[in-house]
Amino acid sequence: MLNTSPTHKHTYDAQGKMTCCSLEEKIEEKTKHTHSLDDGHDHEQEQEGQAAWKEYLPAIISFVLLITGLLFDYFIKPAFFQNYVRLAWYIVAYIPVGIPVMKDAVKSVAKGAFFSEFFLMSIATIGAFFIKEYSEGVAVMLFYAVGELFQTAAVNRAKRSIKALLDIRPDTVDVNRNCSFQTVSPSDIHIGEIIQTKAGEKVALDGELISTSASFNTAALTGESKPDTKNKGEQVLAGMINLNAVAEIKVTALFKDSKLSKILQMVQDATARKSQTQLFISKFAKVYTPIVVLLAMAICLLPYFFVADYVFNEWLYRSLVFLVISCPCALVISIPLGYFGGIGLASKNGILFKGSNYLDVMTKINTVVMDKTGTLTKGVFKVQKVVPVGIDENELLKLTAAIESKSTHPIALAVAQHAGEVITNTYIQNVEEISGHGLKGTIDGKEILAGNVKLLKKFNIDYDKAIENILETIVIIAVNNQYAGYITIADEIKEDAAQAINDLHSMNIKTVMLSGDKQSVVDVVAQSLKIDNAFGDLLPENKVEKVQALKNENRIIAFVGDGVNDAPVVALADAGIAMGGLGSDATIETAAIVIQNDQPSKIGTAIKIGKITRNIVWQNIILAMGVKVIVLIMGAIGIATLWEAVFADVGVALLAILNAVRIQRMKL
Repeated sequence: MLNTSPTHKHTYDAQGKMTCCSLEEKIEEKTKHTHSLDDGHDHEQEQEGQAAWKEYLPAIISFVLLITGLLFDYFIKPAFFQNYVRLAWYIVAYIPVGIPVMKDAVKSVAKGAFFSEFFLMSIATIGAFFIKEYSEGVAVMLFYAVGELFQTAAVNRAKRSIKALLDIRPDTVDVNRNCSFQTVSPSDIHIGEIIQTKAGEKVALDGELISTSASFNTAALTGESKPDTKNKGEQVLAGMINLNAVAEIKVTALFKDSKLSKILQMVQDATARKSQTQLFISKFAKVYTPIVVLLAMAICLLPYFFVADYVFNEWLYRSLVFLVISCPCALVISIPLGYFGGIGLASKNGILFKGSNYLDVMTKINTVVMDKTGTLTKGVFKVQKVVPVGIDENELLKLTAAIESKSTHPIALAVAQHAGEVITNTYIQNVEEISGHGLKGTIDGKEILAGNVKLLKKFNIDYDKAIENILETIVIIAVNNQYAGYITIADEIKEDAAQAINDLHSMNIKTVMLSGDKQSVVDVVAQSLKIDNAFGDLLPENKVEKVQALKNENRIIAFVGDGVNDAPVVALADAGIAMGGLGSDATIETAAIVIQNDQPSKIGTAIKIGKITRNIVWQNIILAMGVKVIVLIMGAIGIATLWEAVFADVGVALLAILNAVRIQRMKL
């Protein structure tokens, strides 16, 4: 049987009443249904192509019959086109687009939703037929159906950036088993297995590169098109495309736990978190529509008591105009579509918003607080000097590298990498990480402390006070409660860090840097980047205190960080932003926004996207409400016809949709 209607998805609130329009749910349901993270195949595009003509056919049939009827009415005027023939013609024109809507109206009334869009359109068009305005009745329903088709097209466009991500998930992967490579599903791969990715293929799972080197296109994850060369031992993420030789990768995360899968889940879940504007419009529509319907009834009936030459059909026509205008579809359709477009634009730029509410929050930010290491600096440390005190240099390096090998902190990784194989056959036990201080453990029977000055003070160990004046980052070592020397380590400021600070200052946003590193190192970075305020020597709880103090000054705060220790302060901020490339899973899970390529300049981009989205949403609100108020007044005094009403409802909705779709075309 031919499907003769655009697809309508009905949703109901807690009281069982249908919401006026269902774009948000349509986006969310369609996205989740088509793109389950456990399904590696996407047949939706093919199915949509096959069914497209079925969706457009009802509107085409009604349009042809309506235009022909209008030609018969006003130009050709054939003798047969009168009375019952004329009525039958317009009924046939009405059926393809009207019957599906009337069925939906009956279902909505059965659920107690008397003021659904379907009910309003049905009553208005049936009323038009009652007063013999057949062509206008068909036109109202036809343009409503066309509006639904535009809505569907806009939803598909809004989903395109998500589809691009989903399409990069490989269906199969080559894994080394039993001394040969076998082709299996990515979901069947276990941690520690070796997979192979040929030139031009997509990496299926997160892992560690075991080939000497390989270049990858990371655009799908970061929004950056330039190749990224990885060397042996460096992290490779699912979704990257291998650009040159065959690369072998040791898997470090299951398919469902890969960063790509988490990205997809974040974006798919984003539509569930509604902005305050969306929530307000939803509540407004539930109150606004019944009021206008009651006013329409009053327009039809009350003049009987006050107008001497009262004509029922004339006042019924005015009330029908009122009914058609009353449906707030332009608002309820275009606003969530605008926010979804903002999320799509952000994802194209390597920024993931976990909900449209965070787009609103970013427009209010007046203070950006940032971590230093891994956020403004590369977090790629290299050992500069090893300075032993009362111990052999190689022994000091061996003990330090052994204990640091149990930490994932960038400084620890730098020490372990510099030491190389010296920790082989070393007995390591009882390693404990003391947050904000360093590490404590036993190496070959010796009690080792490795960390900052605060760590030695905590254990009452004397040290050379001169080391407090060293500007570089240092790891101080104590062996059996005796100061044993230090290792200096250098970090490097990210190339776009200065641009990031300049962009924020140009938007009159205050910048603050918080770091666990010592104050002298923090001051050097802050002065170089011209950051407004910088604080060092901070424990995680101290960062929380600093942010809380700013909030007490009524500052709207975005905090940007990447480490596990940043998770509490990320959660406290009005908008928590995580560096998603090198960032810890805890921080990424806690954050509201994730920057995939670790570029601090994307902070300003995220704020700009929030402001662009807000502007377009408010343009749509003003457009829709302004036109509706004008035509409502015109309809009440008898100036506007159903044609103007159609424009005020469906026409404005189409203009609002087109305006919302503009977001996805913008280049920042």
